[in-house]
Amino acid sequence: MKTAKQYCILFLSTCLLCINCGTKKENIVFDANNGGLFLPDGFGAIVVADSIGPSRHIAVKENGDIYVKLKITSDAPGSVALRDEDGDGKADIIQPFGKYVNDGIFATGMRINNGYLYYSTEKVVYRQKIDNDLVPTSKQEIVLMDESDQWHIAKPIAFDKEGNIYVPYSVPSNACASFINTTGTSVQQAGQYPCPELVNHGGIWKFKSNAINQTQKDGIQIGTGLRSIVAMNFNASNNTLYAVQHGRDDLHLLWPNLYSAWQNAVTPAEEFFEIKEGNHYGWPYSYFDPLTKQKLQAPEYGGDGKKSASDKFYTNPVAAFPAHWAPNDLLFYQGDQFPARYKNGAFIAFHGSTNRGPYPQAGYIVAFIPFSNGKPSGAWEVFADGFAGVDTIVNVSDARYRPMGLAEGPDGSLYISDSKKGKIWRILYKEDKNKFNNTALAIMEQRKNTATNIKTPDPIKDIIQIKYSKVGETIYQTNCTNCHQTNLKGDGNRYPSLIKSNYLNDKSSFRNLIYNGKGNMPGFKQLSSKEIDELETYIQSVISKQ
Repeated sequence: MKTAKQYCILFLSTCLLCINCGTKKENIVFDANNGGLFLPDGFGAIVVADSIGPSRHIAVKENGDIYVKLKITSDAPGSVALRDEDGDGKADIIQPFGKYVNDGIFATGMRINNGYLYYSTEKVVYRQKIDNDLVPTSKQEIVLMDESDQWHIAKPIAFDKEGNIYVPYSVPSNACASFINTTGTSVQQAGQYPCPELVNHGGIWKFKSNAINQTQKDGIQIGTGLRSIVAMNFNASNNTLYAVQHGRDDLHLLWPNLYSAWQNAVTPAEEFFEIKEGNHYGWPYSYFDPLTKQKLQAPEYGGDGKKSASDKFYTNPVAAFPAHWAPNDLLFYQGDQFPARYKNGAFIAFHGSTNRGPYPQAGYIVAFIPFSNGKPSGAWEVFADGFAGVDTIVNVSDARYRPMGLAEGPDGSLYISDSKKGKIWRILYKEDKNKFNNTALAIMEQRKNTATNIKTPDPIKDIIQIKYSKVGETIYQTNCTNCHQTNLKGDGNRYPSLIKSNYLNDKSSFRNLIYNGKGNMPGFKQLSSKEIDELETYIQSVISKQ
């Protein structure tokens, strides 16, 4: 006959958790390996859905229904609704929905506010009234229309307590300068001052959440100097908006005489800002250096990698994260399921870098930073890792999954979506939260200092070597890796694969492309015909080996 203590041990060892989610009782059996994730001790995870399609942001209704924004450009429905019918935490019903134009792969927003489901494509924010049905059947309304067409066009959305919706208008460039690859001394590369992009972009605008058919002129700008915002949310504890910025790129590519490839990999920081009306956050004139922990002057505006920002009134971040990690969602935890230290703290989904070569790509985690009184109260931590599924991420395509969206369930669970296949994880705390202590974080702190996708790379030891023609390899690594990746396959979004490029079938076409550029690709006029031929030989040799 088992004692009460033995039953308790058996209960915990089978990882069976009975909770109430809304009005539905659940019996959760955690996945044996947490769905591939590394988590702090005491947490467990289940895979809600394995592959609903490449996904962006996610929202969870008070009854546990899940809504996901897809990143598609076809005529298929652009959103998906999921429901768990039997209480095991797994999605039993997966229903695509949404009759609207899928205008690009950076369709992002998915949030619930005051009984409405809000979701966005690249150019439009929609909403529908929700009820007890899984799929909304109410009239679809247009809340906001963006009349621009540019790079950095994602439309994440956030709400305050006063009936306002917030939408960023990110900038169409890297640093408000001509994207021309030179030795870093050309006047063509000088930044424009004042930057004209900051007139209608580079900030966050406030609109009425209940108004329809709004355009940018109906909004009020509340912050400027923000390059690209995808991770944005309100902190309910102080009713303040926060955002995590995608920092600028290509310091070494554009300014090789000022920045090494290693400096390019580790700077600038991804900056975590408290958004206040009237604040200027520094772009394009400055950036935050995570090594010196200060704002530095951008090279387009006279900086040299050491010179402090000339304007001391630029707002500093409340926290800084490693370079190029791509912060793509932000959630302030309001639940009571997790240990008390997580209350009001910030979870950030880092989609992962594309341009850290010749060093390992990095990020691909969900981080956590504790908050108290609206300010970070400790250093950032690794909360969830293992999404990539490989130890060293050489190319973006090596990563099996990329964390994208975050949502909190009615029971306090944390949901995470993936942008590659549409996998969804649900993370719960399975132990006595009152006994939680910092020793549970030790294994994640170790990962922070040792995992190649998290730690600061060594300038020499962590260079990833590919042995081919040295001249062609050097040219490719210097000028092409950041966009097309070491394996030539691009990033699956903006930068195309070179594997089957028609330009490789004709030497004159290839030379013309490299010398003059095309579309968003700059021309490389500093390369001689011989060097361009060496580059082509290198690319062909990599393709042949693959």
